[in-house]
Amino acid sequence: MQPFILATIALGICLAGTLWRIGRWFWSDIGPESLSLPTKRRMRAARQTLWRVFSGRRLFKVVGAFQWEVLLLGHLLRRHPLRWAAHMLIGYGLLTLILFHALDDWITPLVFSDYEPTLNPFRWLRNLLGALVLMGVLATVVRHFRQAGEAFRTPGDRLLLVLIVVVVLSGVLLESARILSPAVFDAMVEDYMGDDDPEAVAALQAYWAAEFGAWRARSGTGFSGEQIKTGASIHETFCAACHDRPQSAFLSYPLSRLMKPLMAVAGDHRLNQWLWNVHFWATCLALACLPFSKLFHFIATPISIMVRAAGPAAAHPALQPVRRALALDACTHCGMCSQHCSVAPIYKVLGNPNILPAEKLKGIKRFQTHRKQSLPKATLVEGSFICTLCGRCTQWCPSGIDLQDLWQASRKDMIQSGAAPLRRRSAPPLQTALVPPAPASLGLSDRPETFWACVQCTTCTSVCPVVAVSEDPQRDLGLTPQQIMNLMRLQLKEQAMDSRMLWDCVTCYKCQEHCPQDVKVADVLYELRNEAWHRGARSDQRAANQPPHGSSF
Repeated sequence: MQPFILATIALGICLAGTLWRIGRWFWSDIGPESLSLPTKRRMRAARQTLWRVFSGRRLFKVVGAFQWEVLLLGHLLRRHPLRWAAHMLIGYGLLTLILFHALDDWITPLVFSDYEPTLNPFRWLRNLLGALVLMGVLATVVRHFRQAGEAFRTPGDRLLLVLIVVVVLSGVLLESARILSPAVFDAMVEDYMGDDDPEAVAALQAYWAAEFGAWRARSGTGFSGEQIKTGASIHETFCAACHDRPQSAFLSYPLSRLMKPLMAVAGDHRLNQWLWNVHFWATCLALACLPFSKLFHFIATPISIMVRAAGPAAAHPALQPVRRALALDACTHCGMCSQHCSVAPIYKVLGNPNILPAEKLKGIKRFQTHRKQSLPKATLVEGSFICTLCGRCTQWCPSGIDLQDLWQASRKDMIQSGAAPLRRRSAPPLQTALVPPAPASLGLSDRPETFWACVQCTTCTSVCPVVAVSEDPQRDLGLTPQQIMNLMRLQLKEQAMDSRMLWDCVTCYKCQEHCPQDVKVADVLYELRNEAWHRGARSDQRAANQPPHGSSF
């Protein structure tokens, strides 16, 4: 197959796959309200929202988010420097290689009028970009093993990662072979100086063998100093405008020294052609696989971040299903939401991976694909209804996904599909399994200095998701976190332990993280709950051991 035809087919598959995945955002049915929203209405809402954003003040927020969050990946830099480095190295390394190497006939001369692939700094930069991509892949693999396989889980994701490595390494090897190649030297001589003067050609070959490391396939004898000096003069006349010494290619040139035996065995032209075929076919295959792999988030995640930056202007009801479908594609499965999930300890007790947000997203995606044909799995239903909607996953998500909205919408979809809400397992009792056999007091609540810094600013109450979902906190909870801290500050521990807030607290730690005085609010609530439970357990045990009223021994 002709290279141009193969490249056109690969590019067509890439564009068609990209358009198909973007189109799925507009005809998805995530959330019960989406079933009554036709695609045309969603497209019209998207146009109206874009007009409001780009004609108002929110444009500055979107542009700022594009610069900081999309171009510089500031959201990753703040929270996970290793992931930030891997994304920057792979993303910008590949993008620059595509623009200024793969498309160098169309793009590079427009930017650099003196461009030649064998001149510096272009040859050096090409090696540098290849090295950056390989470093990014290495960082990704390291993170993959450190986080128990969160980086690239599916075979398609691993295939694309392997193809990227093959593309870079085959490109480096191809350049190494061309540094050595007598056929490349002969073609250059024929095109630019002719081969009518064998002595001049021999002198130039001597200079290239001595200074450029070119391989002499035809003669095993050495060169004289006079011959090399003559070759240098010929090089300045015919070659210097397009060729610099290849030693600056810090990846390719050392490999070319090691490839001399292989060049002698495989043959000059055959080795070059074989490496070129591997490089070209791997590039086309990677391009065709891109929209169907995890790396599609390089497109979906920037859009998700800018949509979040647009704020309420992009919250049109008709666009909610679109934003949810976009969120499923924008997820990178980095596992950061699972690391900060407030109900992650329940996963250690029940062993249901769908309790963790990253795993639950995959289940929701599969359920939405087959929603009309089958019910959701029982493990997905259990994981969805155990979630407390505390918002920590949304707060920590580096891709700008509103995970709380996804959980709420998927819950409604499950109920509408006939799935029953969560029922408590009979054994072991969940609450009993989660409460450790700790002493009656762990020390925080009994030390007055724990509460000295509390200024009763009500920040802990304002950020509490349990208070936020309560219509009447005084009736439903008894006391708010701020009121409990006030009672503890006054050393009224017994009154604080009577509050339902201790048992309704989801231990999301938002109160503690937002406290301006660094009071250990969540730790105190958890300690009070432990102590109350142990007191109740001992009381039940004493009651069980006491004889019935009126009996005698």
